[in-house]
Amino acid sequence: MFRRRSVQVLCFAMIVGLASAGVVLAAQGAVHKASGATDAAAAAAKASPDLVGQLSKELGATADQSAGAAGALFGVAKSRLKPEEFSQVAKAVPGMSSLLKAAPSGGAVGTSGMLSQMAGSAGGLANAAAAFSKLGLKPDMVAKAIPVLTSFVSKSGGANVGTLLAGALK
Repeated sequence: MFRRRSVQVLCFAMIVGLASAGVVLAAQGAVHKASGATDAAAAAAKASPDLVGQLSKELGATADQSAGAAGALFGVAKSRLKPEEFSQVAKAVPGMSSLLKAAPSGGAVGTSGMLSQMAGSAGGLANAAAAFSKLGLKPDMVAKAIPVLTSFVSKSGGANVGTLLAGALK
């Protein structure tokens, strides 16, 4: 009886130990993932400091939040524009690939899935609003961010390119 009880206690202790190790590993994975997102946002802020600075000022947000917000909105534009049109926008924005990587993952941000195509323009901006929420920004800040992006693109890429972006973000 004593031996059986000892084995049960030992098994229980091993299970608890393994479960604890799994929780620690999961937490480490979440920290690593969050760190990767922060690294991408920091790289984007360095790659496009003027745009990120303007957006930070307008939104009252950190550079990392602003880089992610810009990436989310450029992702929406990328999904709505023809590749050659988005290429013009991308040429006007230093660090575009870094900005796109800084956007929060998950959802359909930056993709042109069947659901977002069926949802039309509201779908893309709803995805951007969800991305803003993940960044700790209020979803209604999307409306404040769009003019900053279009103005920046118009100045660096020309009025026609700014108009392309503005049309994609309506």
